[in-house]
Amino acid sequence: MGIVLAIINPANPAWLVVLASLGLSLIGLSAIDFAQAAPGETTTGLLHSPVAWKQAAFLAVGLLAALVVALPHYRFIGAISAALMVLTLALLMFVLLPFVPQWLVTPRNGARGWINLGIADLQPAEFAKIAYVLVMARYLRYRDNHRTLVGLLPPAIITGVPVALITLQPDLGSALLFVPSLFAMLVAAGAKLRHLTLIVLIAALAAPAAYPFLKPHQKARIVGMWHQIRGDTSLDQDINYQAATAQTLVGSGQAAGIEGDKGRAIVHYSRLPERHNDMVFAVIVSRHGLIGAAVVLALYLLWIVGALATSAATRDPFGRILGVGFAGFIAAQVFINVGMNIGIVPIIGVTLPFVSYGGSSLLTVWIMTGLLFSVALRRPRGVGRHSFEFGEVD
Repeated sequence: MGIVLAIINPANPAWLVVLASLGLSLIGLSAIDFAQAAPGETTTGLLHSPVAWKQAAFLAVGLLAALVVALPHYRFIGAISAALMVLTLALLMFVLLPFVPQWLVTPRNGARGWINLGIADLQPAEFAKIAYVLVMARYLRYRDNHRTLVGLLPPAIITGVPVALITLQPDLGSALLFVPSLFAMLVAAGAKLRHLTLIVLIAALAAPAAYPFLKPHQKARIVGMWHQIRGDTSLDQDINYQAATAQTLVGSGQAAGIEGDKGRAIVHYSRLPERHNDMVFAVIVSRHGLIGAAVVLALYLLWIVGALATSAATRDPFGRILGVGFAGFIAAQVFINVGMNIGIVPIIGVTLPFVSYGGSSLLTVWIMTGLLFSVALRRPRGVGRHSFEFGEVD
């Protein structure tokens, strides 16, 4: 009876997450359909593009998955987090094996990150986000050693394993998303801000040393970004073509956007690569203008606020860190993707959560939504041990 009351309670903050997820998913369907259909195309039905219909099928699976993970107690899922992490790491290693046939693991843009299941492709890096947050939340829930510099080493090792495997694909964009999520969870678990700040400064100073180890296309993206910052358009028809075209589309939308056949023509003839996927935000702004961009960003803010409010409302340390970790992933992913589309971040292949085309990505974020709802449904009256209440530790 208590769970039923929690579900129908309008003050349940997890409803903010669910509503934002639905809104973003529907905007994504519309944007994918708009990006794929040619101008003047005479079709009937709500969706015109086969790609959009496939995304609608992914959405149905995502909704079902969210329901499935919301029903059992989230602590049960946490109890099997280690097994889920082992399975995920096994899949991440599987896609890297050179003897696996290409029909099963087909490289895309030079990256080996997808397993062909016939009806759809499975991207282990997406599901690694969920397994990672579950494992890290279980590790941090009652510990206090992470409040010392030496104590930050175990979380760094736990993070480094999936990050290294994803980087080897190579998928630097997905790998980078783990770091903001880790920092968010450490802050929520009581890590010292001065320690984390020191780590960030050291990493920033050491970052240039990693440049020689980057792949040629990754170096080219950084060089292209530097040309953009300087206002140099000499590479706009070369390495910067995707970024320059996306920015042109964003600018074309102005305040209210361009609807109808004219809008479709602008998107279609721009020849923007990945306009249904990584660059879908540019399509949304071209069609709906700054108003549409503001609505999308507001929905993401609503999702993050709902996730953090859900975390704040529970006294269970595992549930609290879970919500913060998911919010860290979503916030970082949105920042990088939008930054790619407007030219302030190099294009590194990061999708827009709930909006970009892709079954693994959509399924992952809806599972996150379901787990957050499970946390909101079960607020413990107390915890067996105190969490995140520490004395000063140097």
